[in-house]
Amino acid sequence: MFKRINWKAVGIMFVWLLSLSGVITLMSFIKIKKAENTCQKVEVILPGNQFFVERAEIDDILKDKNGLLVGRRLENINIQKLEDKLKANPFIEYAKVYIDMDGVLHADVKQRVPVLRILNMVGQDFYVDQNGLKIPLSDYFTARVLVANGAILESYNDKIDTLKTQVAKDLFTTAKFIDADSLWSRQIVQIYVNNQKDMELVPRVGKQKIILGNADLIDEKFRNLLIFYKQAIPKVGWDAYSTINLKFKNQIVCVKADSTLIKKKPIEIKPDSAANQIISKDSTNNIY
Repeated sequence: MFKRINWKAVGIMFVWLLSLSGVITLMSFIKIKKAENTCQKVEVILPGNQFFVERAEIDDILKDKNGLLVGRRLENINIQKLEDKLKANPFIEYAKVYIDMDGVLHADVKQRVPVLRILNMVGQDFYVDQNGLKIPLSDYFTARVLVANGAILESYNDKIDTLKTQVAKDLFTTAKFIDADSLWSRQIVQIYVNNQKDMELVPRVGKQKIILGNADLIDEKFRNLLIFYKQAIPKVGWDAYSTINLKFKNQIVCVKADSTLIKKKPIEIKPDSAANQIISKDSTNNIY
């Protein structure tokens, strides 16, 4: 006996073969169309408010020995090569190049965003971007970011590179924390690394030396500093202390600039504050 034909399966197979044939035909048509068409326009997307790379520089990068892209046959444009040339620029973090059906070449470019500028002990000057990578300075643009100097041994060889030393990593962590907070980004203008490898914050308002230490427990340290600003400064004034030390857990150790500047009203810290104790010392380390 002949087996009964499964017409449903035959129909499904026919539809699949028809679809595959259509895809092959469409791809062939696209290939032919691409070979016949020329580049009509170049569109560059360059978002962000940092301008390490200008549109004109992108246009120059997209050129090669054959000159401008507009008017060139699409089959003669090497997309991957153009993309690689963009990515070779040290200020470009991401690049994607593609051509649409209308012959428009698109270049989506994302610039690196610096969060810190480091001047090390041997005079090398470089940025650290938001991903913790060292990048060079620009001849055309200066980023308004936090500056760090002092006893910094992190070296730079003019190439995109990761941070090697713990001090540099702590500086990066601290800079990112400050950059993400509107209050601290306005108040802290510089970080200095002293000979003990402690980070010292330079404030915009006040003349105190703010010793942060390393980047451990950074949330707690800045929370304690905020409590100090809110509870202590209104009582003693901005010039009462020469040093604010945040290195110690649950303590703020302060050195008095001049005991005559301290107001008679004592400093009181609320029990539920993040900083349990403020210790005030004079220049001879006597505790008050």
